[in-house]
Amino acid sequence: MKRGMIDFWVGVFVAAGAIALLFLAVKVSSQSTLPASQSYDLVANFENIGGLKVRSPVKSAGVVVGRVASIELDPQRYVARVKMAVESRYKFSTDSSAEILTSGLLGEQYIGLTPGAEDKMLKDGDTFKITSSAIVLEQLISRFLFSKAEGNGKNTTPNAGK
Repeated sequence: MKRGMIDFWVGVFVAAGAIALLFLAVKVSSQSTLPASQSYDLVANFENIGGLKVRSPVKSAGVVVGRVASIELDPQRYVARVKMAVESRYKFSTDSSAEILTSGLLGEQYIGLTPGAEDKMLKDGDTFKITSSAIVLEQLISRFLFSKAEGNGKNTTPNAGK
């Protein structure tokens, strides 16, 4: 009889754990986009988006003001076209800029919006004119190594021939 009671409580504990995991999964996945009535779409074109993903945060001054809604390749210009859903209460002027930034050295990537000074505001569907693509760590390292390799082949010491 004791063995049956232990098995029962282990089963209850496992079931409670499974329900808790299911609850957390639903909670995390429902941090989703805002209802269309509470947000408006802005678009930015980037040459390189690095590791940016759909649902990545859009921040201004460190505050999350929206989420990345979609990412697609523009077939005419071959640039990444990123659509963002920005909360309606946050307005950005037409000379605002968008750049892809990284949290920490190897953290998640997000879009940082820097407000401009114009009086005219961006409306639903407008595109940022000023953008800055992601800095890819691998490209920086390869540029550094190639510049070092080029420097080693040349005589860089001043007055070397005298």
